[in-house]
Amino acid sequence: MFSRSCRSAVSTVQRCLRFNSTTAAPLAASASSSTPDVPQLTPISEPAYAASIVHGRGIRPPHYVPKTHGIPVATLHFRSFHTKQLDFFVHFASHAAAALGIPISKPVHLPTQRRLWTVIRGPFVHKKSQENFERRTHKRAIKAWDAHPETVDLLVQYLEKHLAAGVGMRTTRWTRAPVGVGQKTLEAVVGQMRLDEQLKSQKVKALGEQIVKEELAAAAGAAKEGAVEKAAPAKSS
Repeated sequence: MFSRSCRSAVSTVQRCLRFNSTTAAPLAASASSSTPDVPQLTPISEPAYAASIVHGRGIRPPHYVPKTHGIPVATLHFRSFHTKQLDFFVHFASHAAAALGIPISKPVHLPTQRRLWTVIRGPFVHKKSQENFERRTHKRAIKAWDAHPETVDLLVQYLEKHLAAGVGMRTTRWTRAPVGVGQKTLEAVVGQMRLDEQLKSQKVKALGEQIVKEELAAAAGAAKEGAVEKAAPAKSS
């Protein structure tokens, strides 16, 4: 009885081993055959992305061009009483800057300006009744780096031309002076000054000597005229 149960247990284990060995190989083969070759994605550049047709590009986040030198060139300030229009135009400006290849920052939320007014409802019966009015000005800012001044002017002109209704924009730009501007400025200032080869002390000394000679000549002439006048009455007498 015990031997029969042992033989049945051994046969059951063998059947399980055969089942596992027959199913493991097809599963491995099917897994290896069903796995597709995933192609490696090549990085796309911004000019190629801008030249390609992408449906719904304006809805997607803009492409932020990396900075090269970190030199600030402009700051764009946007103001509006309506947050939806303000965020829409800031999104539009970010896409325009990305299309021109200008490195910009993400939109920065500036503190909201709040103003309150209290006005009486009427001058007679409702004199004690007052009504409050509030106006909130929402602000956003974008900073641009490492761009040519002509490119910045093109971006500003484009945004001013397509400015959304109810949105105001103010631009602060920085210009870089060329190398050697200090020497050129010094030469221009020196050229406007009245500087000769002679020293100032020599010029003052020569001018003093000339004044002394003129005064001595005038005094000598006056003395001669006085002596002539005195001699004339003596002869007549």
